[in-house]
Amino acid sequence: MADTGRQALADHRALAEQIEQLLPIVDEIGRRLIETYESGGRLFSFGNGGSSCEAAHLAEELMGRYRRERRPLAATSLSAEASVLTCIANDYSFDEVFERQVRGLARAGDMVVGFTTSGRSTNVVRGLAAARELGATTVLFGGGDGRPAVDHADYALVVPSASAARVQEMQMLLLHVLLDPVDAWAAGETS
Repeated sequence: MADTGRQALADHRALAEQIEQLLPIVDEIGRRLIETYESGGRLFSFGNGGSSCEAAHLAEELMGRYRRERRPLAATSLSAEASVLTCIANDYSFDEVFERQVRGLARAGDMVVGFTTSGRSTNVVRGLAAARELGATTVLFGGGDGRPAVDHADYALVVPSASAARVQEMQMLLLHVLLDPVDAWAAGETS
């Protein structure tokens, strides 16, 4: 067991070194998210399984607070509405659960963030494609090579690993790095 833990920690550290190259993209996304809020836009996020939890985490940190006392920022996790998800999955298909919500809620000027550890989740791909079609800014938190989801993302944070666990760990780190400047802006600490 201890060897497994040591290997997981070693893999985590090695991957953390590799994602440093994504930090400039995180900065760009942060600036774009602030612009989105300044112009009255909203953020929508989604994903499946553990990625759904990450999507919800992003939305709750924006609506509640991350580290500072500040106003709430408009953010909704489209994975969190069980009745909407099951209705769309039942009446249409599971592949449409995010696309249909994006088409009903998102508009040009919003930001839509999809989470997928593989980059291949059809419903995430379709949700991002719909958002881009509507003129929303699209962001992918992905893994592996990010394909095909990366093809529908204006900004892509693709963790170069096939391990879902390691990808999710790095995505959470990147998510927190993204939140800090947005949180500071909303608290009035930056212009």
